[in-house]
This record gives sequence, structure tokens and C-alpha cells, in this order.
Amino acid sequence: MAEKNLVYRGKSKDVFNITEGAYAGKYRFVFTDRATGYIENGKIVFDPGYDTVVGDIPGKGAVACRFATHFFKLLKEKGIPSHYIDTIKDNEMIVEPAIPLSMAVESPEFPGSAPLSNLEFTWRNNATGSFWRRYPFVKPCKNLHKVVEVWTKGDSDILITMEALEATGAMSKDEIAQSVELVKNIAEIVSNEFTSKNLHVIDGKFELGRLKYGDGKIVLIDEISPDVLRVCKGYYPDKNGDCDLYKQCTVTKFADGKKTIKNRNQVSAADFVNIFL
Repeated sequence: MAEKNLVYRGKSKDVFNITEGAYAGKYRFVFTDRATGYIENGKIVFDPGYDTVVGDIPGKGAVACRFATHFFKLLKEKGIPSHYIDTIKDNEMIVEPAIPLSMAVESPEFPGSAPLSNLEFTWRNNATGSFWRRYPFVKPCKNLHKVVEVWTKGDSDILITMEALEATGAMSKDEIAQSVELVKNIAEIVSNEFTSKNLHVIDGKFELGRLKYGDGKIVLIDEISPDVLRVCKGYYPDKNGDCDLYKQCTVTKFADGKKTIKNRNQVSAADFVNIFL
């Protein structure tokens, strides 16, 4: 399909508008081999918890597409609404065009004004990553009971409070409550699926929106893939659901005013994707 039909190029996939054929008017997702992570001691470390593309993993796109297909079909069985239609190739799927949760800029005449283009809902089973860096008074891997956070998505993601979403008019109070419930329901299904494979989901992130030709109902859009989940092995919860292994598993550093946290038992995306294929 011609490059001119490109709608969006993301960190891990490209989105194209379909202009002819049986799926005319729909979108085509092309899952790429691009992967996010960070550079440590001159070496690439792939980690879906980061937002910077640091390289390619050969074959990753096809595996991510099959992985996403598994979960979209599972969610459909559970009655969870999404924009998924069909998977047509190893690394390509068809979805309904959707409008991300967004808001037009109110005063474009002021320099620096910008629209809210998209929202990302992060859910956390355990305290690690950026959550622990922001709340270091909490012990690592504390059970957070799927706490949901909302971020504005862009070149740099910015945490936004639920109250701010309502106060600015970006979302109503009812829409926020519905979205949080939807995210938690999906998170529960995804977490249980991994538990059945003796793995534990640390946290994940979803995007929500409205189908372009739908009734305005908020649904899951974008994807569920290894790029949006962090998974670990050897999770041993105590009576509160906190992981008993955190002292052996978690490594933190504080240098030059910067906190870092890593989990030794975190499973690389390449190691857990095949369990659902």
C-alpha cells in the first residue's frame, strides 16, 4: 500500500488508511520490528517500559501481531469492546478507525498552546518503574491493586490527574469512571491469562478512544502487545499481595539526583511472547 496512505507512525507500528477493497475505510496496522528501551554502558537494553526506540528485533512485528490477535479475540469473548476486526497477515491487522480521547486547543492564538492529542491509561499491579521513582517512599513491588494513572501521550508523556481531566473538560466525571473500570477489567483478564502460564504482569498501558463511526462509547484501541506490558517470573505474594522476593529481585540506584529501578526477574518481551501463539 502506498506510503501516501500512512496515517500515523508510532514507536512500534505504522497505521495506514485502506482506500479500496473489502476493508475500504478501515485502518491497517503494520506491526514493525522497532523496539523501545535504553542504552546502558553503551549497550542496548530493550524494555517496553521505556518510550524511546533504540533498535530493531528481527521478527518482533509478526510475533507482536499474533500476540495482540490472541488478546483481542479473548477480550471479544469476554464482552470487552475494542476496534479490532481481523488479522490478515503475520504482522498486519485490520481495525475500525477510532478517535483517541483528545481535546482541541481552546486558545490557539497563544504561543505554546497545543491540543490534547491522545491519552494513555497505565495500570499497575506492583510498584516499580516510574511509579516507584515518583513515590520512592513505597517499597518496591508493593501490591497496588491495579491502580490506574492517565498520561498525555506525545514526544514526552506527562502524568495528568483525573481531576484535571474533568476540570479542563477533556473528559466528564462519568467518562473517567467508565474508562478506569474498563482498564481495570482488561487488566484483570490480561493478568489472569499470564497467571495461567505461571507468569505475573507487573504493569501495562492501554489506549482508549471512540469508534469513528460508532455510538460514542469508549472502547479499547491501539493494541495489546509485548510493547505495552511488563512481565516477571517468580512472583511470590505475601498476605497483602506484595512480592516477598523484592529484596532479592529489585535493584535501585540513586546518582546525580536520578533514581533508577530494575527487576531481575522481569521477563524480556522476546521470552514471553511465544506462550500465547
